[in-house]
Amino acid sequence: MHVIAALGFPAWLRAAHWINVFFIGFLVRSGIQILMAYPRLYLNDDCTPGSEWLTVGARRIPHGRPWTTLEQEVPVSPWIAQPGGKQLGLGRHWHFVAATFWLINGVVYVTLLFITGEWQRLIPTSWSIFPAAWHTFLTYASFRSPPASAFHPYDPLQQLTYAAVVFLLGPFLIVTAAAQSPAIEAQLPWYPRLFGGRQVARSLHFLGLLAVIVFTVLHTALVLITGAGRNLGDIILGQHTSDTGLAAALGVALIAVILAIYALTTIVSRRRPRFIQVALGAFLSLWMTPLSRRTVSRQELAASAISPHFLVNGDPPASAEYLTELWRGFAGYRLRVEGLVERPLECSLAELAALPRQTQTTRHNCIQGWTGIATWTGVRVADLLARVQPKPEAKYLVFWSYSCDHADQPFYETLSLEQARHPQTILAYAMNGRPLPMEHGAPLRLRAETQLGFKMVKWVRRIELVESFSDIRGGQGGSREDNMYYEHVAGI
Repeated sequence: MHVIAALGFPAWLRAAHWINVFFIGFLVRSGIQILMAYPRLYLNDDCTPGSEWLTVGARRIPHGRPWTTLEQEVPVSPWIAQPGGKQLGLGRHWHFVAATFWLINGVVYVTLLFITGEWQRLIPTSWSIFPAAWHTFLTYASFRSPPASAFHPYDPLQQLTYAAVVFLLGPFLIVTAAAQSPAIEAQLPWYPRLFGGRQVARSLHFLGLLAVIVFTVLHTALVLITGAGRNLGDIILGQHTSDTGLAAALGVALIAVILAIYALTTIVSRRRPRFIQVALGAFLSLWMTPLSRRTVSRQELAASAISPHFLVNGDPPASAEYLTELWRGFAGYRLRVEGLVERPLECSLAELAALPRQTQTTRHNCIQGWTGIATWTGVRVADLLARVQPKPEAKYLVFWSYSCDHADQPFYETLSLEQARHPQTILAYAMNGRPLPMEHGAPLRLRAETQLGFKMVKWVRRIELVESFSDIRGGQGGSREDNMYYEHVAGI
C-alpha cells in the first residue's frame, strides 16, 4: 500500500477521475430536469394522487375539474438543470448520452484498477478499517484534521467512502435506472419486482441522486480541508508538489472549463433544440434502435394489480367529427389502414371486435415517470398487418389521432414494422373489461408495451404505412418528437 502511494497517481486514473466528474455533472443536471417533469415519488405503481411519499416542488393537484399529468411539470432554472425550463425531451437526451460515456469510463476505470494493482488504494483489505474510519469521522466531527500519517493516500474514512461510491453507489444507480426501462420490464417483467416495482426503483434512483450530490459536496470540502495544494497536486499532476499554486491554478481552470461546457450546452439546447435533438438522437439510436427492435413483451400482471386510479395525459379531441361519433357511441366510426399496403382496409368498431382478440394486463410507463396498471383488450396490430399485406418498401406505421398537438395539427406517432408486430402491440377497444373510456382513448388506443406511454396514441383515427417519416411535419417521427423533442425510440 505504501509503495503504491509513493508512486503517485497514474495519468489514466487522473483522467478517469475528471471524466467521471464531467459526466456526473451532466447526469445530475439532466436528472433534475427529468425528475421535475413529474416531481412526485411513490412506493406503489398505481401513482394514485395523494399516495406519494415525497413531492419536490410539485404543483397542487387540481380538484373539482379534469386535469392531465402534463400540468404537473415544473419548469427548472438552467442554473441547476440541463437544459432547464420544461425540456423533458432534451433532458432525457443529455441524460442517456452522459450515462453512456459515464458507464464506459467506469468500466475502463475499474478494469485498469485491477490490471495495474491500483485497486489496493481503494478496496479495504482488513476489517480494522471500520473502527479506524469511525475514529476518523469523530476527528472530523470535532473540527480537527487527521494527522498526515493517516493518508496513504487516503485516510480510512475516505478510502471506505470512495470504495462504497465506486463499487456500491455506482452499480446501485445503474440497476435502479434499468428497472425503470419499459423495454427491460417488458422483456424481464420480474426485474422491477426485485425492487418492489418501477416506482420504488424510481424513488431509490432519486435517493442515489441525493447521495451523489451529498458525496460531491463533502468530497470537495475534504479536498480543501485536508490540504488543497497537496490533494490538487495528486489529482492534477499525479503526486504531491511544493508548487501548490500551479496545481490550484490548473484545478480551477479545469473546473471552469467543465462549468463552461455545461453553460454552453445549455444555451445551445435552449436556442437550437432541434439541432441538439438530432445530434444526440443520432448517437443514441446506434444502440437504442437495435435493442428496441429485438425486445419482445412478456408482461402479464395479475388482475389484482390493476390500479384503482389510472392517470390521464393528453387533452381529448374537440372536433365536431369526434364529438359527434362519441355521442353516437362510435356507430359510424371506421378505422382505415392505408398507404404502402396491397389491400387497404376499412372496418367498423364492431368488425374489429369480431376479430381474434387479445387481453393483457400491463404496466403503463409514462415518460414523465408515473405508472399505472390496467387490463387492455383489443386486436393485435400484427393481425391487421397480415390482412393489409405491407408492401416491401413499407417500414413504419403512422398512427393518426382525432386529437391535435400543441401546434394545433393532428396528433401522430410512428412505430417500426418490427415494433408493430410485437405480440403485445394491440389496438385496444376495452379497458378493465369495459368499453374504452373517452379520456383513455376511445374508440381505439394503441398499446405498445415495450415503449413509453407517449407512443401509445389515443383516439386512433387511421393508420398509414410509409417508407419514411422524414417528410411528415417536423420529420422526427411523432408529435411529441416534433414539438417536445422526445426521442423516437422510446424503450427507455
